[in-house]
Amino acid sequence: MWNDTLLDSVVNIALAAGQEILAVYNQAGDIAVSTKADDSPLTEADRRAHTLIVERLITLDDQIPVLSEESESISSKERHSWERYWLVDPLDGTKEFVKRNGEFTVNIALIEKGQATLGVVHVPVLDTTYVGKLGLGAWKSSKAGTKQIKCSSIESPTQLIRVVASRSHRGELVDDLLQLIKERFGETEVVSMGSSLKICLLAEGAADIYPRLAPTCEWDTAAAHAVVSAAGGEIVDTNFQTLRYNQKEELLNPHFIGIADVKYDWESLLDTSN
Repeated sequence: MWNDTLLDSVVNIALAAGQEILAVYNQAGDIAVSTKADDSPLTEADRRAHTLIVERLITLDDQIPVLSEESESISSKERHSWERYWLVDPLDGTKEFVKRNGEFTVNIALIEKGQATLGVVHVPVLDTTYVGKLGLGAWKSSKAGTKQIKCSSIESPTQLIRVVASRSHRGELVDDLLQLIKERFGETEVVSMGSSLKICLLAEGAADIYPRLAPTCEWDTAAAHAVVSAAGGEIVDTNFQTLRYNQKEELLNPHFIGIADVKYDWESLLDTSN
């Protein structure tokens, strides 16, 4: 079990947000959905989780700014003045939430000088929480108990490679990369999953690589990025530079690849796809 007061506080906030989400999820009938300016879906659960998380993070430390997916627009000039801030997705996987397939999460990350250093990813339906802090480690907490987790290694050039892919967003580029991996290793297993759970599969040793060659926002990845980094893995862009946060005018991530074994030469495999 981790021994960290800040992690404890953030986990409790994520759990409370999960209860707000489940209150909407478990209501009878279809879930009401509105559309934001960017055409992404928004539900009452997003709003309730956002309000709770922001209020409690501010209570925890009112000197640390909070940037949530559901926040009012904050200028890049103001954001770039922050060396330390919370980056939040109150309900990651709203489409999965509306489908009621359980594959959605609460994401809370601490960003320090562009790096995701602490992350909590809570899965309300499963009552499961992934926790990570750089220099401390990563854990998975569920009804079965809490265990420390770590990324897996590539031990053989012919071993089964487990590739995690988006259920809702995949595309030809990912399919091409999957084919390259199959040609290199001979054996592949593709696991489809929603929300930031894809990155958490890397952290707990259940997958080896997660290529995301389609748009995402920084709040989609930050919490799980901290978890996978604390577990020994990494998220890199297509130039194999570690994904960083709050470095640009916009809040969009570049195309990226989540990798469990940072010692394996994934870069040469990517080069063959260019």
